[in-house]
Amino acid sequence: MTKPDHTASYYAASANAAPDCGTLHEDIEVDVCVIGAGITGCATALNLAEKGYRVAALEANRVGWGASGRSGGQMIFGYACDMDKLKSMLGAKEARLLWDISEQALAYTKSLIDRFDIQCDLKSGHLHAAVKPRHQRALAAWKTELENEYGYRGLQLLDKESLRSILNTDAYLGGLFDPNSGHLHPLNYTLGLAAAAQQAGAVIYEGSPATRVEYGARTRVITPGGTVRCQHLVFCGNAYLGDLEHKLRNKYMPVGTYILATEPLGRERGLSLIHNDMAVADINFVLDYFRLSGDYRLLYGGRVSYSTVAPLNLERAMRPRMLKVFPQLEDVRIEYTWGGFVAITVNRAPHFGRLRDNVYFAQGFSGHGIALAGMAGRLMADAIAGSAEKFDVFTRIPHMSFPGGRLLRTPALVLAMAWYRLRDLL
Repeated sequence: MTKPDHTASYYAASANAAPDCGTLHEDIEVDVCVIGAGITGCATALNLAEKGYRVAALEANRVGWGASGRSGGQMIFGYACDMDKLKSMLGAKEARLLWDISEQALAYTKSLIDRFDIQCDLKSGHLHAAVKPRHQRALAAWKTELENEYGYRGLQLLDKESLRSILNTDAYLGGLFDPNSGHLHPLNYTLGLAAAAQQAGAVIYEGSPATRVEYGARTRVITPGGTVRCQHLVFCGNAYLGDLEHKLRNKYMPVGTYILATEPLGRERGLSLIHNDMAVADINFVLDYFRLSGDYRLLYGGRVSYSTVAPLNLERAMRPRMLKVFPQLEDVRIEYTWGGFVAITVNRAPHFGRLRDNVYFAQGFSGHGIALAGMAGRLMADAIAGSAEKFDVFTRIPHMSFPGGRLLRTPALVLAMAWYRLRDLL
């Protein structure tokens, strides 16, 4: 099978050299088979290989081909759902453990980048921006909650004047700044994880989609060119898993999100927009997000599509959104536009679990996958090795299938999201 090229994004154009990965053309036997070679799959393979397991990872396309290589690259604390929601579902003790894991995920991501010298333009600082007065009140309450209940220190609540001193726009009323979060080049980070996994002994096969799974004590995974027989199987396909396993597909929806990259602005002009080089996301339900790249382009994302149908002209759809925030970029050329899918769950909490005693999965990061996906790989490797305490907390988060069945669930979600878009305007 021919390996498709990466989508024509700024990330693909500025990617580091990819690790050499062959295509599966034989029948092999390993301890663990990992389906998907994004952040989750590569981190799983890395951790298992370092524990001494024989690992094969199957990637239908190329390493980092999905959301791991196309996303906004924002590395954010916490989860896509509120901690109050996790507390109501699991209780205060387990919600606190989940919060601690999210903090550890940030530290773990930074440690992997440092340990393996992954060149991925890692930068510190992230801002949640308030578009409306109710947003600023919500951010103030959030800061109090995180400090008092979870001991998370260092957050700075900024009013409009304070924010204006570091972010050159009048689009926001204030924001909540976290110096511990940050942003990076997601494709280069994923390629670095893949190279580290290979160095540890894992084998990654590109252009090798899993087309069927035969479960058993020794599970068999079939691809067009060969098969993998394994003791443990790990699903890491997330929004790109397709219909390989309907029990997983029913629990998430693929949601399109889109990004543009300007021409290089130069360091001085770039930092005149975002003085401290942080990443920014507003807190509308249908949100926009942006940051500077390593070579000082503005990367501006949003224009979410719940129908999975991309706009016909991405530049025409995205450029006005960028100019609403930064009208001073009217003269700037757009050099790249691209999109991809993230997997969202009904409750926006991550969906981890087991389909069988020897079959694991992690999906549904709902836009918070840069740090958490790598931690998911670590936790699944630990669980396979016999230490499942942290992984099992995630498995106790209740998840429902999207309503509407196979044919109606996307139209139902589009209708529901129309309400949230309207609410963002109020």
